[in-house]
Order: sequence, then structure tokens, then C-alpha cells
Amino acid sequence: MNNQKCNSKENYPPIAGRSTSTQKPVADGFKIPLIPGSRPLQNSHKANEKDQPGKSEVKNVKKKHWTLSDFDIGRPLGKGKFGNVYLAREKESKYVVALKVLFKSQILDSDIEHQVRREVEIQCRLRHPNILRMYGYFHDDKRIYFILEYAKHGALYKTLKQMGRFDEKTAAIYVRDLTRALIYCHSLKVIHRDIKPENLLIGNDWELKIADFGWSVYSPSSRRMTLCGTLDYLSPEMLEGKPHNYAVDIWSLGVFCYELLVGLPPFDAKNSQQTYKKIKYVIIKYPDYISDKAKDLMGKLLVINPEQRLPLSCVLKHPWIIENAPEGVSMPVFNTEQNKTD
Repeated sequence: MNNQKCNSKENYPPIAGRSTSTQKPVADGFKIPLIPGSRPLQNSHKANEKDQPGKSEVKNVKKKHWTLSDFDIGRPLGKGKFGNVYLAREKESKYVVALKVLFKSQILDSDIEHQVRREVEIQCRLRHPNILRMYGYFHDDKRIYFILEYAKHGALYKTLKQMGRFDEKTAAIYVRDLTRALIYCHSLKVIHRDIKPENLLIGNDWELKIADFGWSVYSPSSRRMTLCGTLDYLSPEMLEGKPHNYAVDIWSLGVFCYELLVGLPPFDAKNSQQTYKKIKYVIIKYPDYISDKAKDLMGKLLVINPEQRLPLSCVLKHPWIIENAPEGVSMPVFNTEQNKTD
């Protein structure tokens, strides 16, 4: 199988749901999406840790195959259940990327081959300033390698924990930019289904980037049944096993907003049963320092009936967003040690 480059076509092929087969294919038969291959990284612009991918247009250079020898591998950026992420630099162009390394054996043992395939099929085709680019991928006998945009400041979750919580202006900017990214995804009939700070990165200019599309789905019918995501962020309809659609992302946006402002998700509890009850009946306690406008927005997102949740286009017009994150305002540079919220 040739190594692949992500193309920009938005006419998605049909994507299968998660496999329920108990028969595991052999490693040599591991299948990943077929996308016409060429090298995706530019050859005219040098990038380093201070000058990140995305600052200028990525141009194609001619070469049929990627291999690990094309990259200088740097420090680890993160560890996951199925592999690790490393800072890397393409030798020819000096272009800095993040290289996500997944082990085929672990993917097959966990029966998530279709999930990985879907992640590639979706993320390869997304082009938005608040979505992490997947430039391409390649593989060898044991591993799959994703060539990803490098987000200098790492996981939003880590920064949130260092800060304790964000002020309303910072939170509003992140909510605004995530909303824009979700509007874009939904316009392409993609439901993310796992929005949370752990799946969001911070780019070179402190901008938000959706980074993980492992639970995303291309859903032209807009009605899905799979229970997926993280408990604290699951919508009532998903918890109860009901069909769900794009509105699950709207619910998650409300949970995300609360966690940014408070430091904990709104339905956090001692055990999963209590969390389940809080979500089912939308039991939320707002700290006194949360503004009325912020409460109003979250109250319109965290609604039991999916059809009654505030549309994403209306989120951008909400008074809390307009007041704290008007058009043109970007994230200021902040120091995680000096700007902790008490």
C-alpha cells in the first residue's frame, strides 16, 4: 500500500460504523484509507518550534512515499493508549510537525480498526483554523504514523489545570472559536461526539485546535445510536441509548463552557451513578462568580430536548460572546503561572 497524503475533497465516501466482528485480521491485512499519495509538506519555507505549520500555505513536493527516515524525531509530546506523539521535523523541508505513532497490534486487539480508519478519512479532509491539520500518513509492518500540525502550547486541559479556571473573556474566546469549528464540521455532516479539553490543543498564537477525531462520524442521516465519548460530556439522549444527531456537540459545548469557567465539568460527582443522574435531570450548580450572561448561554445549551438547544449560529450572536469575544479579538498571550484564577 502506498503512503498517503490528505486531499481536500469534501465529498466523503461512505464510512462504516465500528466493527462488531470478533474475528481479528492479521497485521499484514491492516487496512487504512486509500488517498492518492504525494508529499504534503512545503519545500520553500523552513519551520521550527517558533514558526509553526499553518503560518504559510503548505505546498506539495514530488515524492511517492513517506518513511520514518524522512523525519528527525524529537521529544515526546504525549502518550496515549495505542501509541505516542513526538515532535518531528521533515528533513528535506525542515518543516516541524507532530508525528502520532500508533501500534497496529494494539488497534487490532482492541477492535478499533474502523475507528482509526474513520478518524483518518474525516480529519484528512478538514480545513479550518481551529482544527488541527492532518497532512498525511504512512505505515510500516508494525506502526501507523499520522503527520499532524504541531500545536506549540499543547493540550488545553493541561493549561486549564495549571490556571485553575479561565476568566470570562478567555473562556468566551475559546467557546467562540470551538463553535466556529463545530459549525464547519456540521456543514460537512461531521459530528465530533467527543468534545472535551483533553481533545483540544493550543496553537502557536494560543488559538484553539480540535485535535482528536477518534469518535467522530460522517453522518448524512444525522441520526446515530453508538454510545461514545466521555461520561461528563455525554448528552442525556446518548446516556439513555436514544438516537442522536449534531445536537450532542451543542450539549458538549455547554459542558465545555462551564468547565473553562469553573475548572470542573458541571455534572462532576463522586461516582458515575451520581453523574448520570445529574446529566439526566440537568442538575447544575453555578458558582456565584459566574456572570448572568454566561449562565444564560449555558442554560440554553444544556437542555434535555436536543431540538431545543441553542443553534450554534446563535451562540456566536449571544450577548456573552459579543461582550467578551467580539469579532476580531484573538487570544492574548498569557502566563500559566502568573495568571492563575483564584
